[in-house]
Amino acid sequence: MKKFFVILTAGLLLTSLAGFACTNFIITKGASIDGSVMVSYAADSHLLYGELYHWPAKKYPKGTMLKVYEWDTGKFLGEIAQVEETYNVVGNVNEHQVAIGETTYGGRPELVDTTGIVDYGSLIYITLQRAKTAREAIMIMTELMDTYGYYSSGESFSVCDKNEAWIFEVIGKGVGNKGAVWVAMQIPDGYVCAHANQARITTFEYQKKNDWFNPKQTVFNSNDVISFAREKGYFNGKDQDFSFSDTYAPVDFGGARFCEIRVWAFFNAVTGGMDKYWEYAKGNIEHGDNGYATNRMPLWVQPTTKISQIDMFNFMGDHLEGTELDMSKDIGAGPFGNPYRWRPLTWEVDGVTYCNERATATQQTAFSFVAQLRSWLPDMIGAINWFSVDDAATTVYVPMYASMTEIPKPFKVGNGDLMNFTMESAFWVFNMVSNYAYTRYSMMFPDIQKVQSELHNNFVADVEKLDRKMSEMINTDPVKVQNEINRFSNAAAITTHKRWTELYAYLFTKYMDGNLKTPSTVPAGYKYYAPNIEFPGYGEQWYKRIVDETGNQFKVVGAAH
Repeated sequence: MKKFFVILTAGLLLTSLAGFACTNFIITKGASIDGSVMVSYAADSHLLYGELYHWPAKKYPKGTMLKVYEWDTGKFLGEIAQVEETYNVVGNVNEHQVAIGETTYGGRPELVDTTGIVDYGSLIYITLQRAKTAREAIMIMTELMDTYGYYSSGESFSVCDKNEAWIFEVIGKGVGNKGAVWVAMQIPDGYVCAHANQARITTFEYQKKNDWFNPKQTVFNSNDVISFAREKGYFNGKDQDFSFSDTYAPVDFGGARFCEIRVWAFFNAVTGGMDKYWEYAKGNIEHGDNGYATNRMPLWVQPTTKISQIDMFNFMGDHLEGTELDMSKDIGAGPFGNPYRWRPLTWEVDGVTYCNERATATQQTAFSFVAQLRSWLPDMIGAINWFSVDDAATTVYVPMYASMTEIPKPFKVGNGDLMNFTMESAFWVFNMVSNYAYTRYSMMFPDIQKVQSELHNNFVADVEKLDRKMSEMINTDPVKVQNEINRFSNAAAITTHKRWTELYAYLFTKYMDGNLKTPSTVPAGYKYYAPNIEFPGYGEQWYKRIVDETGNQFKVVGAAH
């Protein structure tokens, strides 16, 4: 996801300062506890509303045209040929267990083609309606760009199915050069990958031909990915030394400190040895004679333990805890350890530029998901979009089967928007809870986490039971299976929405006016009795900080020393 781009270093550039939006974590079959492929995605935009998109499966007359609108703005870009049959898509997952996520890295600004018809969002959602596998999805995406032109700036995509996981990086060729240059690499089984608004593919084995359905081919690329760079004067070395990221989107301070640090946090949570990349993640980049960064992280790592869907939920809630940049510890966290910083991301004092941290969990998330793709189950019940709205650290990931045909009202498109509040929308209710929690985070977050964990654990157990039930009847009564999918997914969303509305009432009552109230026992003979009340104040460390900064300004004259 993008908004606008700012050049940080002279002559090259390239990172999105406005949102540094979106984070993707990718888990291969061999790296997950149950053998599922998983991919997470956070749509982190201050101007995007959290709702669950749905495209039902349809058939179209030959010759039908499809209108294309830019996902970020709604701008009409043009028309493309519609296919005769499309598949059911729930959010970013389709009925054939294909899931696609993205992060915008920007890249060289002169390579944006403003005449293109297909933007990065349309690439995702059009492709999901047409693809049965990850390889087919990448093929369709490249064909769409070649045929109609690519409208957006540089983009990293996660493209996954029930068996394979791919990282796919794309950038346009500028006005007058239809299409894009790109590289796609399959993540080795047993490994995990991630990207977060910085291009990550460096060197790769150039392929002269894309044999799309050859399982032995694990790298695809555009024919001109190297020659175009030579033509533009971006690269003049040997082919085997060509680096996609270092050529089309060199990493700078912002690309590391605001983007790659999220990848580092994920890698650090699943494997050892990441300390040696910490300086890079903080933005201290070392360069070789060719200008390439020499201390970059690997594209993928092998986790030391297998990963579950609940692990994925937790990874998405990271605030750099346990590091020197822990967002709950510095002065910006205030007296209650609030791990969030209001924008802008950078600011100046006396002409010197400083920054806030940009962790994985952030307040401006519209929606996020963890797609779980399971090869041992029939496609109809194999793919789950664990869907959530608002801040990933204070949200709940609700199981939405990708073959569902009825979207629950709390997540439904059109149920409120960014300027129209409604209590019937999960987006608004979750924002009520999180924004209230930001005022006294260290006190309220444990209350939120308790309910969050309860719902997550219940949903995981419920899915296991439902999977067994549906597996037994899918061959004899698929209609009943479809009904079960719709019933369960809708009930899960409605339960979550109701429970979070109740949670807001509980938090507001308990912490109103800066106090801490708990129920008390009503003595015999009393009709009413006040609750227990505490005045927790700001904590000893914060009071000491006040005194250090103000001296005797607040000193009570005559008080004991």
